[in-house]
Amino acid sequence: MPPFDGKVALVTGGGSGIGRATATRLAADGASVVVADVAADAGRSVADEIGGRFVELDVGDPAAWTSVVDDIGPIDLAHLNAGVTTGEADVAALTDAQYRRIMSANVDGVVFGTRALLPSMTARGGGAIVATSSLAGLIAFAPDPIYTLTKHAVVGFVRSVAASLAPKRITINAVCPGLVDTPLIGEARALLQDMKFPIMPPSQIADAVARVMAGGGTGQCWVCQPGRDEEAYEFGQVPGPRTEGAEGMRPPSQFSS
Repeated sequence: MPPFDGKVALVTGGGSGIGRATATRLAADGASVVVADVAADAGRSVADEIGGRFVELDVGDPAAWTSVVDDIGPIDLAHLNAGVTTGEADVAALTDAQYRRIMSANVDGVVFGTRALLPSMTARGGGAIVATSSLAGLIAFAPDPIYTLTKHAVVGFVRSVAASLAPKRITINAVCPGLVDTPLIGEARALLQDMKFPIMPPSQIADAVARVMAGGGTGQCWVCQPGRDEEAYEFGQVPGPRTEGAEGMRPPSQFSS
């Protein structure tokens, strides 16, 4: 029996790139897939190809999330994947519109999406959420510092919210890909090819998403790099206090995880 037989899956940004590949993979694994995208033609095309359903969704709009989740009904799996870049390295040149657009898609889309999905998944007795971050969520990335900011935000959110979702049997994790052959890399694709720098196909990330959803772990950030299986990133510990009598003490769980 396919691993996701009878499950309902929602994929945002499902009209292209990683989202398209994930929608295709989850459908092949037996899920009934709902493809969500602001690009209606692309989203419908993918939904038709996999025998799924399309919904038009601005992931940064909380009211739209409420409407879509109510319309879809119970949801078991979600890949919160929609995202954009600014392509701007110079923060002084960053426009308000660029900033609001990327924060809406990359951060609000994950937070509002998670919030909207919780009642449905709780009613189903649990679920699995995977958000798309990036290697830029784990390291510095000077070519687009605001994109980097948003992906660090996704990492922090996933790691922090996991504990409160666990009693509801809802897992939440992030995938952190390196360079993937999607429209987001734009003109850099030709340069990378000239350098013979390996670029991953979107299907590699889709495979990782499916495995993470099925794996049962939570609060983890899975690094995806060319030629390697996904692996959970090991975060280091920050230095503790040196105050006499409290050397190395860690704050209680309600203040730190």
